[in-house]
Amino acid sequence: MTRGFENRQDVLQDLAGEAALYRLAELANEFGAEHIASTACGLAERVSQGRFYVACVGQFKRGKSTLLNALIGHSVLPTAVVPVTAIPTIIRHGEHLAVRVRFQTARWTDVPVEAIEDFVSEEKNPENSKGVAGLEVFVPSPLLMTGMCLVDTPGLGSVFAGNAAATHAFIPHIDAAIFVIGADPPLSGDELELVETVSKEVRDLVFVLNKADRTNAVDRSAAIEFARRVLETRLTRPISKIFEISALDRLQPSGPSWDWAKFIQALEDLVRHSGSSLVRAARDRGIRSATSQLLAVIKEERSALERPLEESERRIARLRKTLAESEAAMQDLGVLLSAEQQRLSGVFVERRNAFLKQEQADAHNELTAHVSSLPSSHNGPAYRQNVNHAAQEIVRAKLKPWLEGEANFAEAEFRKTAKRFLALANEFLHRLEDTDVPGLEELPEDLDTDLGLRARSRFHFHVLERVAAPASPFLFIFDLLVGGIGLRGGMVHHAHEFLDQLLEVNSSRVQSDVDERVRESRKKLETELRRVSGAASAVADHALTRVRMLQAAGSPAVEAAFLRLDSLEREILGFIHSE
Repeated sequence: MTRGFENRQDVLQDLAGEAALYRLAELANEFGAEHIASTACGLAERVSQGRFYVACVGQFKRGKSTLLNALIGHSVLPTAVVPVTAIPTIIRHGEHLAVRVRFQTARWTDVPVEAIEDFVSEEKNPENSKGVAGLEVFVPSPLLMTGMCLVDTPGLGSVFAGNAAATHAFIPHIDAAIFVIGADPPLSGDELELVETVSKEVRDLVFVLNKADRTNAVDRSAAIEFARRVLETRLTRPISKIFEISALDRLQPSGPSWDWAKFIQALEDLVRHSGSSLVRAARDRGIRSATSQLLAVIKEERSALERPLEESERRIARLRKTLAESEAAMQDLGVLLSAEQQRLSGVFVERRNAFLKQEQADAHNELTAHVSSLPSSHNGPAYRQNVNHAAQEIVRAKLKPWLEGEANFAEAEFRKTAKRFLALANEFLHRLEDTDVPGLEELPEDLDTDLGLRARSRFHFHVLERVAAPASPFLFIFDLLVGGIGLRGGMVHHAHEFLDQLLEVNSSRVQSDVDERVRESRKKLETELRRVSGAASAVADHALTRVRMLQAAGSPAVEAAFLRLDSLEREILGFIHSE
């Protein structure tokens, strides 16, 4: 067979594959399965353009967004000290820097580059509350000119449960992956599970140890060897190379290069040797997925036609009763969750008062001891700054372990609360399953009952700088005068008052911070429960409408529907057999 004929065969297969995806999308729309249609159309478009997805995945705060910024040579993806990526973000080649966003009920819309954070950050789009279905960034990067698209995914292990879910939901669309690990710890249990899951779908995996600049050579070597050993055991295949890099250094004009050149070479080799096969694999994977889902839809339609109308009515009546009871339960849960959060607020006030009672006297004794240790030659404004700074450090040292203790206490209390309420939600889901109405299998089997606080701490130690180092010229002159004659009692008295202020203000801030974390987490939990209930209602209503319509159509219409389903089933099975 000549090479030209091989190429022509490849082109014909590619065209047939694209046509199959568009046809599957058309059939999905006919059955009202918009999510199947949207996925199939999107895949057909990127296959026709020769694009494949290389996802950057790993634990949150591994520096994935910074790494991608360094790869494309543009700092367009937001980075911060908290988890920021709420949805997968696709970076593809473009003639100039541009961004577009698509919501779940709208088409693509161009947005300013500086607005990216409004759609992908957890702070401005918490758990994708804005309903963003996709965000694409176009960059004039040579690395992306031949079809590779980079994907920034939400991190695993984030305090925001929706982030990990978004990453797992994107796995079927991944063609290759860059796994970003760290030195401390090298790999988490969640990361290992993700590696194993992705490796079942794709073959090409590139591993990098980021933030190499933050550890010494001995620790990096130990982390890499540990990661390689664990990965090879889990994947049952050798791991040839784990690249040591620092994305942050790469973004600096004269930063160390580390293994950056070798890392880029590995990505270029991936494009050169595997690009076309990855696109075709994505096409075939998409066809299998769409056909499988559509065959399930046809099975549901056929079951609805075969089922006696009386039986359908009984199932629907049972479903309606379950949904009505769930709505009442959701209202009760909202009241109970609010009451539980208010109870915890009162507990936090009591614990703050106990903390002050226990630590205040000890803090004053430490400050007195510090004052006594100062040489008699220390006087004037410098003396005031010294003792006030000591007061700050004493209070800071006492607050840090207390804040950790309060956070752990709140975490444990909230877990107990969440576990009770999520158990009720799971009972509701199981009752829905018992109604045996088609379509409900799209809902989760269970919600995770081991949920802790889902809002981050915002506490920052308030130093009261104006009190610690007053800018008043009159007080400055006063300190010079009394210091000159050796009188320091007033400054010591003020320092003890300052210490009380620090304890009062910052302990109140700790209490408020923990209280607000519980409050936000309660709202997120309640929202998630209502989201699941709402999704169940939507699926059930759709199933109800479909069953009633089919059963009310009469015998000739039902017979025609059976014939139509048989014909479509054969057509869909033909897509699988033609791969």
